[in-house]
Amino acid sequence: MTASATIQTLSGDDSFAAYVARPEGEAMAAIVVIQEIFGVNAGIRRKCDLLAEQGYLAVAPDLFWRIEPGIELDPDIAPEMQRGLDLMGEFDQDEGIRDIEATIRWARGEIGGGKVGAVGYCLGGRLAFMTAARTDVDATVGYYAVGIPDLLREAHAIAHPLLLHIPTADGFVDAAAQRAMHEGLDDHPKVTLYDYEGLDHGFATQFGERRDEEGAQTADARTEAFFAEHLAK
Repeated sequence: MTASATIQTLSGDDSFAAYVARPEGEAMAAIVVIQEIFGVNAGIRRKCDLLAEQGYLAVAPDLFWRIEPGIELDPDIAPEMQRGLDLMGEFDQDEGIRDIEATIRWARGEIGGGKVGAVGYCLGGRLAFMTAARTDVDATVGYYAVGIPDLLREAHAIAHPLLLHIPTADGFVDAAAQRAMHEGLDDHPKVTLYDYEGLDHGFATQFGERRDEEGAQTADARTEAFFAEHLAK
């Protein structure tokens, strides 16, 4: 079952929308799905639907609401890809983490205080790392996260399991950045990194030209097993 929800900000003086997918029975946990630079589009909503089919309450907050509510972009359309890149520059990531934290609290309330995870893609992968370091989320996954070397100073604060999927031919994350991620995180007891040889940014997108079917299925299977281990009751 899918619906929309209104979530209060941490300060309680404003609110933002979120897409919600619920399982048929009782949710075994909740997962916050963190958008790419393209908003809560059809691909992100489908990610939520698939998680609901696995038994989770899945919620995707509209993190761009302060810029413009309801943004939905298609990365296969050049002007919309550029709009997404522009939005990343306008977006306040610290505010975004606070909105994710508000969403975690909302989701935890919806499932009676149970465990809440998070999964993010691209910009959302970066925000997933920040969520793992700055909130009480129970388990987190990031796909093709951008700019992680700039955040490694926060790695000491990661107290719960974090999984990162790293495509080696990522056009937005060069070899030096990937090397820095491994050097900074391989020895972290809570962090697991998987490399995907020859795959590019966006390989696990649900729809569109960027998807690599074999790579996406491999990464998603690892994510499913990770959440089953760390979130399921």
